[in-house]
Amino acid sequence: MILGLEPNRLSIPPAVAQRISPSDVWRQVYQQLPDFPQENQYISKETGKVAENNTLASRLIRYHIYVKERTPNYRLDWKLTLADYLGANEIIYDVSYPGNDTLKQNPLEGDRAAISRLNRRQRQALVQILTNIFSPNPSTSPIPNTTNPQPPKTGGAELLK
Repeated sequence: MILGLEPNRLSIPPAVAQRISPSDVWRQVYQQLPDFPQENQYISKETGKVAENNTLASRLIRYHIYVKERTPNYRLDWKLTLADYLGANEIIYDVSYPGNDTLKQNPLEGDRAAISRLNRRQRQALVQILTNIFSPNPSTSPIPNTTNPQPPKTGGAELLK
């Protein structure tokens, strides 16, 4: 263990986790990319009805975060995930793919086909949108005052007495 970090344990940074739940991100993806394929025609094993909320975007996000344990706030990690879908990076195993346990038909083949139909511009837009959703908004971060910096306060240890 290096610097107290556990191997193979990636998580969403606390500030991001407080801001957004991964299970809600797929809705934002479709709001910003209305033409992104839904791929939500699969039948639920539990209800026997179409699982409309089990979308390509929700499965892509779950695969990225929970199956591959990749961080959601880096563009490169999302590009690696898309490369998995395109068969150019790591193998996606049927048994661990999101939806395999809850849908009557494993959606992996349909999802791979849908991702492969996207052109480069569409894939880049998807990566950017996912990165923006999961990354802290720089416009809300406090901006340091560099025009009139305050001198450092001294005697801090004295205040502890």
